[in-house]
Amino acid sequence: MSWFKRKTKGITTTTQEKKDTPKGLWYKSPTGKIVDAEELEKNFYVSPEDGYHVRIGSKEYFEILFDDNKFKELDANLESKDPLKFVDTKKYPERLKAAQDKTHLKDAVRTAVGKSKGKDLVVACMDFAFIGGSMGSVVGEKIARAADYSLKNKMPLMVISKSGGARMMEAALSLMQLAKTSVKLAQLADAQIPYISLCTDPTTGGTTASFAMLGDINISEPGALIGFAGPRIVRDTTGKELPEGFQTAEFLLEHGFLDFITVRKELKNKVNKYLDLITNQPLRA
Repeated sequence: MSWFKRKTKGITTTTQEKKDTPKGLWYKSPTGKIVDAEELEKNFYVSPEDGYHVRIGSKEYFEILFDDNKFKELDANLESKDPLKFVDTKKYPERLKAAQDKTHLKDAVRTAVGKSKGKDLVVACMDFAFIGGSMGSVVGEKIARAADYSLKNKMPLMVISKSGGARMMEAALSLMQLAKTSVKLAQLADAQIPYISLCTDPTTGGTTASFAMLGDINISEPGALIGFAGPRIVRDTTGKELPEGFQTAEFLLEHGFLDFITVRKELKNKVNKYLDLITNQPLRA
């Protein structure tokens, strides 16, 4: 016999099947704010109550930057190989296939060309969802080719970084991309073609040590983590307590590593205003 029995009328004693809220209808920010998913999308994936910038990928950045979301993707079918026959908990080709199936991306960066406020712009955007946005040979090659496209067509280049650093499965092949991309950006500088670097959360490791911090102008979104080694590694290595907010975009701005921080809804206007100023063009509305 049950030890507990409700006698109050109108209260059901039988257990009913719980109806779960479908995923994607709500988003909870790290500060605990609940946001409707549609409202979040309309607000450029920024929580309206606390200004938290949700991590987004190339699809969303292309929508923000390109007029009417119209663009031509460059080198869309490049994929990584496995010359080192790397194996950790699984074989590298298996890890690549799993990431491709999950994200519907070929690798951790997409490159495209289109119009932004009516003028040509080449954009390379990293995707953290693909193996932590790690920089492998394909990432370096696609950014290098995007720079070549900018150089050939005299178009500004913008790289949006979102990365955990070099891809360990490719070892030295990954590290080579630091030098390759840096050389291409130097060629853009010699040709006086503008290069804008946008650092988003997180921008770390070899990405920070190469193209992410080599812009003619280096900008960031609010609150982004930007650094070479992570805070825990730095603390364990130095044995010292780190300053408050260490490696945040605001900390880097204060210490001269960034030119400015912009909220996402103003990104397109700020980028184009800079391009107009540096190319001595009339400011676009």
